[in-house]
Amino acid sequence: MTTPPGSRPRMLVAGVGNIFLADDAFGPHVVRALASRPLPAAVRVRDFGIRGLDLAYELLYGYDTAVLVDAAPRGHRPGTLSLIEPDPPDATTAAAAPPEAHGMDPAKVLALAAHLGDGPLPRVLVLACEPDVLPRADEDIMPGLSGPVGAAVDRAVRALHTIVPVLLADPAATPCLGRPDESAPPYTAALPLPAAGTAQDR
Repeated sequence: MTTPPGSRPRMLVAGVGNIFLADDAFGPHVVRALASRPLPAAVRVRDFGIRGLDLAYELLYGYDTAVLVDAAPRGHRPGTLSLIEPDPPDATTAAAAPPEAHGMDPAKVLALAAHLGDGPLPRVLVLACEPDVLPRADEDIMPGLSGPVGAAVDRAVRALHTIVPVLLADPAATPCLGRPDESAPPYTAALPLPAAGTAQDR
């Protein structure tokens, strides 16, 4: 949805991933699905693909919060959604961040954004989907989502419509993904496999 003239978007929803590498395209597919089910006007929705440098600069725009939508192997059933809050980069990591114009590792993007900017970054959450098919970047092109991940796209859209209003009302809130058993706090980490009971999954 277009932001009204004179108002600043308060939240970024960013689809990330390579559309030619099977389930890595989850984030771009979710952003495409949001076109027919737009989020509130205070939210800027963009597909960044694998343009990590562009996303790093976008994170300096002054948002209160940012939600990255991505495929991330975490040891769950394929198609499982998790809400993750990565640790903010420390000063050493940020200073050493290389400028990756065509890389989309969320941890590296956050470190690069911290290196490029002078002020604080927005609070960043990752809406992650467990992939079923995730070829390496040096393998053959494999467009198209697997069945479980394709089915998760609509659930991710519904999840965003649940958590975005919560974050707009209170950027420090702990949103859930919509079920009673998903009300635990987001797992705080640099996206490794979670310890039992520490993530919101569905």
